[in-house]
Amino acid sequence: MSVADVEGITGRRAVVTGATGGIGRAVVDALTAAGADVHGWDLDGAAVRAVDVSDRAAVAMAWKAVENDEGPIDLVVSAAGVLSEDWDICMAVNAGGVRNILDVAVQSMTDRRRGSAVVISSNAGATPRARMAPYAASKAAATSYARSIGLAVAGHGVRVNIVSPGSTDTPMLRGMWTSDDDRDAVLAGDPAQHRLGIPLQRIAAPTDIAAAVVYLASDAARHVTMHDLRIDGGATLDM
Repeated sequence: MSVADVEGITGRRAVVTGATGGIGRAVVDALTAAGADVHGWDLDGAAVRAVDVSDRAAVAMAWKAVENDEGPIDLVVSAAGVLSEDWDICMAVNAGGVRNILDVAVQSMTDRRRGSAVVISSNAGATPRARMAPYAASKAAATSYARSIGLAVAGHGVRVNIVSPGSTDTPMLRGMWTSDDDRDAVLAGDPAQHRLGIPLQRIAAPTDIAAAVVYLASDAARHVTMHDLRIDGGATLDM
């Protein structure tokens, strides 16, 4: 797929949450390269609009501001996320944030009978992770909610898809490492922790995830909705 003039992307207005994170930043760059007018949202408003996705009212206000000032939003990518052992934090951001952005997005999109949403979830939402129960549960909730919303709005011409990465080279992942040995352990897996390795023997780059987002948001995927695309080098095998 060319990075320029992508059908269904070029000239469209997009909102990306978590826009300053590793994957979110890559998504912003990829959509921009494909010709979209991208509006980035994140907690850090230095370079983007400051929006807390866990705040339902703030999300609705930010959405309304963009549409009032710039025009209709055609594409939305929910990339905001946290890795925490705190159940409430994970649920508020990873699950609640998806609910908040999807609810306001599909309400606007169904009125126009056009639009595409992509939720960045995780393969941890479908495969158990030792010591990651809150994170995994929040991602499972996000995936299930996105698919259910996708079903509800399909008849209105709106598509909702999910991208579920595995280990990806982001500040979030590197923050869990203390040396290169940790990287090697991710590739190899850990039977004691019931963690599968990565058959392709590489950590994903954020651009790998972003390329899939562009595809799902574009007209090349016009007959794809409610799909959960795993990008994890085969880590979850047939799960």
